[in-house]
Amino acid sequence: MQTEDTKLAVVAIVVERRESVRELNELLHGCSSYIIGRMGIPHRERGVSLISVAMDAPADVISALSGKLGRISGVSAKVAYSKI
Repeated sequence: MQTEDTKLAVVAIVVERRESVRELNELLHGCSSYIIGRMGIPHRERGVSLISVAMDAPADVISALSGKLGRISGVSAKVAYSKI
């Protein structure tokens, strides 16, 4: 359980290049202490994977992760924050 200084958020990730998965997983592993859960759905017909990552972390950690994910070729990321 995190402190009051943390935010609850979901990071939505779209992976369009399989070659990017290793780098993506390394970034997520670096934030593993903040990750509550993760769900990945491969869409084989389109060759795309959709990943959602639930986090309880300081806002700057979530923002930094989203920015780093977005700089990976073939990866897009957006964050939705809880209001509580």
